[in-house]
Amino acid sequence: MKRAPFLISIIVSFVLEIILGIIIIGKIGNIEQDTVVINECLKIVAQNYGDTDSYSDKLEYSIIDNDGNFIFSNSDKVSVSVNEAVKNNDTMLDIVTDDGVVGKLVIRNTSEEMINRYKENLKLMLFVFTAVQLVIVLSFFIYLKRTITDPFNKLNSFAVRVAGGNLDIPLERDKKNIFGDFTEAFDIMRSEIKIARAAEKKAYDDKNEMVAQLSHDIKTPVASIKSSSEIGYEVAKDDKSKEMFNQINIKSDQLTTLVDNLFNSSVSDVTEIAVNPFEYSSNIIKEMIVNSDYLFKSDVSELLIPECRIFADKLRLQQVIDNLFMNSYKYAGTDIKLSAEINEDYLVLRIADKGPGVKDNELPLLKYKYKRGSNVEGKDGAGLGLYLTDYFLQNMDGKLALENCNPGFAAIIYLRLI
Repeated sequence: MKRAPFLISIIVSFVLEIILGIIIIGKIGNIEQDTVVINECLKIVAQNYGDTDSYSDKLEYSIIDNDGNFIFSNSDKVSVSVNEAVKNNDTMLDIVTDDGVVGKLVIRNTSEEMINRYKENLKLMLFVFTAVQLVIVLSFFIYLKRTITDPFNKLNSFAVRVAGGNLDIPLERDKKNIFGDFTEAFDIMRSEIKIARAAEKKAYDDKNEMVAQLSHDIKTPVASIKSSSEIGYEVAKDDKSKEMFNQINIKSDQLTTLVDNLFNSSVSDVTEIAVNPFEYSSNIIKEMIVNSDYLFKSDVSELLIPECRIFADKLRLQQVIDNLFMNSYKYAGTDIKLSAEINEDYLVLRIADKGPGVKDNELPLLKYKYKRGSNVEGKDGAGLGLYLTDYFLQNMDGKLALENCNPGFAAIIYLRLI
């Protein structure tokens, strides 16, 4: 429905109302008795004076003789005396016969009733036209609400949602209203923004993940260099060699600090690190332990790992084992005991040291981001190692358990069997 029919309907109804009002008011102003009917009635009464059965009944009238006596009336509403007729503004005519004037013909004045009737008709007409105009206006208001106000409010709410970052809820398309094309364009804009933001987020996360992965992978060879420089310093014979090994050690510490800062800042910004597990033989675990234990704190040669197939991401599992060995080096500094067994649906790898451990009430918190035990004061770290370890294992359908050994601390890795 268009706006033009509404406007035309309102204009037409107003015009008709004015025209009919003028006609009715004109009729009210021109109310008068029909002289032809009056003369005809007077003639009949004069010709048949005294014979009431032959009188005319086209008008309401009464007959009064010359003495003012009431003779005849065909209606109870007609005046029965000259004074009453004058008071009611009735029409009075002489009745003339062969004998001359014999009386008065009083014709009832019906102008007031006609005016009242025209007034009632005028009121009814005004009521009908007002009701019609009200229906038209209400219909037009509903039309405007459905085609303009409601779609505009939807567009406004949609714009607020998009500005707030909610790009998942599409905008309902309705081409019947005047904003139909806009709603489609707005929804296309939402889709394009969502695609662009997803691509931006992926590129940002990929960059941070790559930096975090590279910085983490650098930590192991740097630690090996530091360990070798410390051994070289101890076995060096002359001061010049000791100084050179000491410089290597110092630079290794500086590099370790820089890599840690880079790793921590990158990981803290990564919202989702990719974990892509596949089926592997359990034999890969021993090689990973050898790569992680560069200080040779464990006797990996004595570790017996059951032959089985595990569900794991090789890269992330190496990071898991690296994190656990680095924590043991940093916070315990003791020998590390390894054991492996199959427990129901998991291959369970236990890595335990003989350090001081942590408080029992702190154990559940260590797997949260930036949470560390109270015994780490003065030692570098951001509280991300066990958080990432738990994150990686969960995404490989595994899990991480932590416990105090009295003395010592153990981290238990659960890898799902296939």
